[in-house]
Amino acid sequence: MARKKQSEKPKKNAIPNAYIAGAGIVEEEKITDTLEKNYMPYAMSVIISRALPEIDGFKPSHRKLLYTMYKMGLLTGGLTKSANVVGQTMRLNPHGDSAIYETMVRLARGNEALLHPYVQSKGNFGKAYSKDMAYAASRYTEVKLEPICNELFRDIDKDTVDFVPNYDNTMQEPTLFPATFPTVLVNANVGIAVSMASSVCPFNLAEVCETTIAVLKNPKHDILSTLKGPDFPGGGFLFYNETELQKIYDTGRGSVTVRAKWNYNKQDNCLEVTEIPYSTTIEAIKDKIVDCIKQGKLREVSYVRDETDIDGLKIAIDLKRGSDPEKVMQKLFRMTPLQDNYSCNFNILVGGAPRVMGVREILEEWSAFRLECVRRRLVFDLQKKQEKLHLLLGLEKILLDIDKAIRIVRETVEEADVVPNLMIGFGIDEIQAEYVAEIKLRHLNREYILKRTQEIDQLKQEIAELEETIADPKKMKKIIIAELKETAKKYGQPRKTLFYYASDIEEEPDEEDIPDYPVHLFLSQSGYFKKITPASLRMSSEQKLKEEDQIVCHLETTNCIELLFFTNQQQVYKTRASDFTETKASVMGDYIPAKLGFADGEFVVQMIATADYQGDLLFVFANGKAARVPMSAYATKTNRKKLQKAYSDRSPLVQILQIPSGEESCSVFFRTDGNRAVLADTVLISAKSTRDTQGVQVVTLKAKHLVCEARVLNEEECIALKKYRVKTIPATGGMAKDLPESGQLSLL
Repeated sequence: MARKKQSEKPKKNAIPNAYIAGAGIVEEEKITDTLEKNYMPYAMSVIISRALPEIDGFKPSHRKLLYTMYKMGLLTGGLTKSANVVGQTMRLNPHGDSAIYETMVRLARGNEALLHPYVQSKGNFGKAYSKDMAYAASRYTEVKLEPICNELFRDIDKDTVDFVPNYDNTMQEPTLFPATFPTVLVNANVGIAVSMASSVCPFNLAEVCETTIAVLKNPKHDILSTLKGPDFPGGGFLFYNETELQKIYDTGRGSVTVRAKWNYNKQDNCLEVTEIPYSTTIEAIKDKIVDCIKQGKLREVSYVRDETDIDGLKIAIDLKRGSDPEKVMQKLFRMTPLQDNYSCNFNILVGGAPRVMGVREILEEWSAFRLECVRRRLVFDLQKKQEKLHLLLGLEKILLDIDKAIRIVRETVEEADVVPNLMIGFGIDEIQAEYVAEIKLRHLNREYILKRTQEIDQLKQEIAELEETIADPKKMKKIIIAELKETAKKYGQPRKTLFYYASDIEEEPDEEDIPDYPVHLFLSQSGYFKKITPASLRMSSEQKLKEEDQIVCHLETTNCIELLFFTNQQQVYKTRASDFTETKASVMGDYIPAKLGFADGEFVVQMIATADYQGDLLFVFANGKAARVPMSAYATKTNRKKLQKAYSDRSPLVQILQIPSGEESCSVFFRTDGNRAVLADTVLISAKSTRDTQGVQVVTLKAKHLVCEARVLNEEECIALKKYRVKTIPATGGMAKDLPESGQLSLL
């Protein structure tokens, strides 16, 4: 047998075991099998039992906490330490005290995360709108349930929902809450599961109840007519985009735009923000404002501070003198989270399966769930009344002969025979006989028995009504509608988030209020840039530069001019003179590659200034070609900072010349390293629409020679060098040995 086993060949596709030191024999298996056995159960647990809310509006962690508080008597009792609740909740939720307490904090009124909090709180519970405002430890804070929780637990003890054992099978917990209103839409709920997520925005309770009632009466009801839009606990203003809201209501996906509420304090010259979008925090807003100030994008703002106190949220933004608060606020909306989007993804568990649903579908599913809760409650009440009627019918028979009942009990020798003898004596069943046998001696009188039996007719009528209601869904819907009206009347509150409309938004963003004044711009060969006012330059004109560095470009212009920095990697970086701070000649200035975020090895080859992107640029290449490109090719409608393929990379760039608008032609002088020169009019070079065009041949070069210089000549220079003028291109040009070396400096 041993030889036979040794001679057997291993099966095809068999995966051998491997021995790993310290781990023993490790059996290999397909990764698909591993995922199926190990990862999929985890993923399903996260989706079904942790991250996504169910149709009652709660995740399991919320439900376990609130049910524990309900069983502790905190719905009607006094406040208790949060640590007590956390400890009791661990009987249902074994994930640790810190996770339970964080869940409680979010549900608490003090945290202000929910539109209708479920936990009444005392102590520091932090704030949802501040990540730095930490909540106190559970041993310091106190909690109880809010009155609205009466609507969550109404008739929960009447078999309205299913109960399951807890993790150690020592107690029962509900799978859902029989909430009397659609909590799933009233309070925000965000969760990230495996491969899916959920983000449900909150809606106004009164509007949700009104809409639910309307849908119950008419399934084709126009939801947008009653459910105006989300209502966030932090307030603010919601942009009323009917198309986007309709999309959210229909599909369950989309986003809404919310902006902060503010006012202008004229006395202190500052903007006071008192309500912010639900999706951001005070710290995020402050950090973004500070970044914009550092980048020179918010020159009107001098300081920002958090003035939140016991009276509520407040962010103070100090303005510089002369700033228009309305314009500054519009800039803040565009550049900071003071205006933010809330993404909606109504992914909700229904019957243990995740579904992305629109508002109408959610309300229909909730109505079906609530209808089943009401039916089970009515069946429970019916059974109780039937049981009571059954007992009273047995009691009624004793009314015929009370003395006989007493005699039967008195004459029965064995206690165990009392019930059977009563059953025989009066023709009643065991349950009725047991009830009669348990009646106290003091109640064996005609008055007591008559009072009890008078309930029989009323019970029969109530049982008939219950049976009729259970058999008619319309009547059960009326019960749901009545409960919704009662809830809306008792707990409804005005909207916190108001609306603003398209008419309140300016179609074009306001132009930045940039002060315009004369400036001198300097660029050095190594890439240092200075913006100096004429007054400062007059006081000190001696330029501070690095060793062996020199000024290669000097422009007299204004602060509003736009600047284009062309680099050796055929890219152009766009900025404005106003983006640079004023400096003095005695400082180094801004290093352009660092300021504009150049790539490694990238440096400036030319700086071009323009106010309106009129005129042309002439790119002169070492191979004798020149490309004429309109300045408008570098103008963009969006605020793009970098353009690629700014010019051709087929040959080294010699110079970029700016041809002003309104001049059909100007004279350009070309010079080669072989001391030949060509003077040509730019009218001979036609403009090309593409930026990276190779252009046309202007100078005919001999072998191994290149163009080394190009510059625009004025009228006097043209007269002096007229012998090099050509009428057609390309041209070889004339010898230029008698010309002095050009003083034109190149950045290359």
